[in-house]
Amino acid sequence: MKRKNFLHVHRFLLALLLWAIALNAAAQANITEKNIRFIEYYGFPGGNSAWDDIGYNPMDNTVYVGITDHRDKVALYIYDPEKDAVKLKGFISDLGRLRPFQWQAKIHSKFVAGPKGEMYFATDGGESREEYLMDHPKGYAGGFLMKWNPVENRMTNLGMGMQYESIKDIDVDVTTGNVYAVSYPQVHFLIYDQELNKLKDYGRLGSAHVPRMIFTDKWGNCYYVDWRQRLVKYEKSQDKLLFDSKSLPAFEGTPGEHIITGITAFAKDEKKGVIYLITYGAKVLAFYPQQNGIGKVEDLGGVIDVPGKQRWNYYVPNLNVGNNGKLYYIIGGHGIYAKKDQSLFVEFDPETRTQKVIYEFASTVFVEATGCDTKDKDGNLYFAGKKNAPSNADKGGNLAELGGLATIPFLVKFNPDKTVY
Repeated sequence: MKRKNFLHVHRFLLALLLWAIALNAAAQANITEKNIRFIEYYGFPGGNSAWDDIGYNPMDNTVYVGITDHRDKVALYIYDPEKDAVKLKGFISDLGRLRPFQWQAKIHSKFVAGPKGEMYFATDGGESREEYLMDHPKGYAGGFLMKWNPVENRMTNLGMGMQYESIKDIDVDVTTGNVYAVSYPQVHFLIYDQELNKLKDYGRLGSAHVPRMIFTDKWGNCYYVDWRQRLVKYEKSQDKLLFDSKSLPAFEGTPGEHIITGITAFAKDEKKGVIYLITYGAKVLAFYPQQNGIGKVEDLGGVIDVPGKQRWNYYVPNLNVGNNGKLYYIIGGHGIYAKKDQSLFVEFDPETRTQKVIYEFASTVFVEATGCDTKDKDGNLYFAGKKNAPSNADKGGNLAELGGLATIPFLVKFNPDKTVY
């Protein structure tokens, strides 16, 4: 009897476990409006967008975003998921003690956590005045490296990268605290050593266009893409640049301007040891870094398949990887849509190399997103989003660069596995 009872209990528990697994799988399969939230900012009615300037701080589980008016004001916001609260910490010109002739129109770089919980970013000219060097101080002085200390609520201006040059993106070696940066428009690769207070210029890696994204691996090596669409690795153990022998994959027939301009997004799956990439030519790639030398690149296909559309002609400056191992990104904005005036929120399965549209948004609801590799401790994914609004709207928005419309920014919080609060 005891054995029979044991078998009954065992079967019951097994059935219960299988039921729970099936229920969980069903819940994950049905992504609804409960899996996503749009979170508004406050205190900056002139702000109209964010670029790649979003990032996660694991020290206190917070998300950082920079919102710009595309003229000379950039606000720093910090979102606390535990409190579900957005805080305006101030404006970069004040926090960084910039003088009027050192105006900055936006932050283009991502926010990156340092080895001690500090957050790093860099500033950008971001509008037409940046291109004119003849008439300083009305022209552009140059971009600055910045560090935010969340414990002291204090920003430190680490200094200018290069005179008259913006800084498009940065990353940080978490073992040394060294800051990597790339400049615009001359595409110089820079390394700032904080301990020595020394900035080293490794020269130009591009020409007519500046790829917008750099990223690091777990060893602290840094990667970029040169004008021939080759991965370039800064191998810190040897203090030198390595160039891959082959260009990154591209669709046959992709025009030159789409294949020579680099990577628009990345996201890391540390469990699998892979860094996922999206190119300007709308390819999804899996990159397997190695400590020495340049690792393997695997072509996973395109960001989306739409009948009658050119597969390379999509602009995707955002990417996150969920705890479920799938990739998530938004297609839309910059006048490039997969579906007319609609932004598509896509789930990409790297195992099967298939895409699935999980949300469709009108451009007046959600037009474009930026931001990479931003995930909190609970698996929530974040993007810096915005929506189109009539340019004569009474919300204080400024004219954006696209379509004569004002854009209104918001923070996107998404979790494919559970309800977002």
